[in-house]
Amino acid sequence: MEASVILPILKKKLAFLSGGKDRRSGLILTIPLCLEQTNMDELSVTLDYLLSIPSEKCKARGFTVIVDGRKSQWNVVKTVVLMLQNVVPAEVSLVCVVKPDEFWDKKVTHFCFWKEKDRLGFEVILVSANKLTRYIEPCQLTEDFGGSLTYDHMDWLNKRLVFEKFTKESTSLLDELALINNGSDKGNQQEKERSVDLNFLPSVDPETVLQTGHELLSELQQRRFNGSDGGVSWSPMDDELLAQPQVMKLLDSLREQYTRYQEVCRQRSKRTQLEEIQQKVMQVVNWLEGPGSEQLRAQWGIGDSIRASQALQQKHEEIESQHSEWFAVYVELNQQIAALLNAGDEEDLVELKSLQQQLSDVCYRQASQLEFRQNLLQAALEFHGVAQDLSQQLDGLLGMLCVDVAPADGASIQQTLKLLEEKLKSVDVGLQGLREKGQGLLDQISNQASWAYGKDVTIENKENVDHIQGVMEDMQLRKQRCEDMVDVRRLKMLQMVQLFKCEEDAAQAVEWLSELLDALLKTHIRLGDDAQETKVLLEKHRKFVDVAQSTYDYGRQLLQATVVLCQSLRCTSRSSGDTLPRLNRVWKQFTIASEERVHRLEMAIAFHSNAEKILQDCPEEPEAINDEEQFDEIEAVGKSLLDRLTVPVVYPDGSEQYFGSPSDMASTAEHIRDRMKLVSLKRQQLRRPEMMTTES
Repeated sequence: MEASVILPILKKKLAFLSGGKDRRSGLILTIPLCLEQTNMDELSVTLDYLLSIPSEKCKARGFTVIVDGRKSQWNVVKTVVLMLQNVVPAEVSLVCVVKPDEFWDKKVTHFCFWKEKDRLGFEVILVSANKLTRYIEPCQLTEDFGGSLTYDHMDWLNKRLVFEKFTKESTSLLDELALINNGSDKGNQQEKERSVDLNFLPSVDPETVLQTGHELLSELQQRRFNGSDGGVSWSPMDDELLAQPQVMKLLDSLREQYTRYQEVCRQRSKRTQLEEIQQKVMQVVNWLEGPGSEQLRAQWGIGDSIRASQALQQKHEEIESQHSEWFAVYVELNQQIAALLNAGDEEDLVELKSLQQQLSDVCYRQASQLEFRQNLLQAALEFHGVAQDLSQQLDGLLGMLCVDVAPADGASIQQTLKLLEEKLKSVDVGLQGLREKGQGLLDQISNQASWAYGKDVTIENKENVDHIQGVMEDMQLRKQRCEDMVDVRRLKMLQMVQLFKCEEDAAQAVEWLSELLDALLKTHIRLGDDAQETKVLLEKHRKFVDVAQSTYDYGRQLLQATVVLCQSLRCTSRSSGDTLPRLNRVWKQFTIASEERVHRLEMAIAFHSNAEKILQDCPEEPEAINDEEQFDEIEAVGKSLLDRLTVPVVYPDGSEQYFGSPSDMASTAEHIRDRMKLVSLKRQQLRRPEMMTTES
């Protein structure tokens, strides 16, 4: 009977072996009765199970049964005592009925157990709990009876379940291991295979069973060690109950059979592993040399564009992905073979090395083909990428060249010319890069041998080579056409720069001439204090006019140059409608103002010269008439000069402009009037002697 079968009954604690012993070393069986009605069938089952635990030696010493009736009725106690006669009559030597203090005194007279000793087969005594120590030592009694023995029923029950489970599993496991081990030792290979196949795996894990057994043994030894000190009570699973020796014996048998089983498994695993390795090696080799190689044979092109090369790369990646799965199997197989080689089994070394070499040769050859193909496609993708970038650069350059140049000024032309040169330089760099990529790709194709894909690739290579060379030649021709157009555009833009420069300089000449005119009218206003100073001013004025003439001629030449450049560029010059009229208008104004300035200076020279001659000399009497004519002439010239100072310069368009400010003109006029006054005084002085002579 197993505890797991009657576990609900055992949990009720209808009876238990506390581990305590009487003075004859007999085990103490305790039956704690309670207020509720005790199920006699369950009690009988409990007693049968408990009495099956001790050894025959322990049973021979007899049992002391303590029936705790303090919480029960007398008829129940009597029934239990009588039941002991049927359950364990031979093993019971003494039954101690623990009675209540007052309740049973009248009942006892109706049934005297001592008179029934011969019929019952054991002695029955009624005793109170505090007098139970007369028959049993206090250290062998539980705390319920005033003793010091500690007993935990659930702990005992759990340990008992573990013990029985271990015993059952270990016994079954020993039978299975013995069957497996004995089957592996048979000489007939067919029987061995059939035996091992049927019983190759035990129903339970040997490691788990061994671990459970060791834990159980450790617990039993610990309890025994503690019990020997008297600190903690012994349990029914002590050495006397055969628990510890039985566990030790089972563990020894299990270790022996498990060691043999491990060796059988190792040998079987090695044989199975070797067969699996051989099978997997052939699978890898057959696929790589069959479908794998066929996939590579079907891929030989490099594409004619980035998109085509990318599509080929994607297809190649799919091929590589399929190969990677087999290469992963190769790595795993190589590790397994290496592990078996390190094991050092001489009988398998030659076969393992042969498999390893065959597998490595095929895998490395296929990996080299994949790598070569990947590098070729990558080089083709880079070549087409450079070609596409160069084509876009050439398209952009051609677009610039096809658009007519209409810049606003010379700076924008210079900027456009600089951008054009940069684009052309970028095209040169791109073409050089394309040549390098193309040559590298051609070198890779030329190094491609027929073994790479298992067939002659001359035809396919020729198509790839023709395509690469065709792309490079086409780019070279497009670049040459663009260079020719750039040369023409460069010349045109340089002419335009010159045109804008001429127009700017012509406009600047107009500005300079305008400034000279402005300076002439605002600063060239003095007529001199005497004839000498006026002559100097006239000479400076003529040089000033020469400068203006040079400026005007320079502007005319620039405008003539713009006309020639416009004719060359076939464009309309803005100077003909704007700058040239302005230049002519300013020059006309300057000429009129300059001529007026000359007239005034010449009149001033004549005035100052005659006045100075009169004022410096004293003419003789005979020349008085001539002096009168000179005085009249000087006065006439002075008045004419004064009148001219008040007259503005009138331009062809009707506009007028005065020399200097009114105050400047007033100052000049005042100086002339002063000189005329001096001349008038001189004239009066000359007339006075003449009047005196007439009077006399």
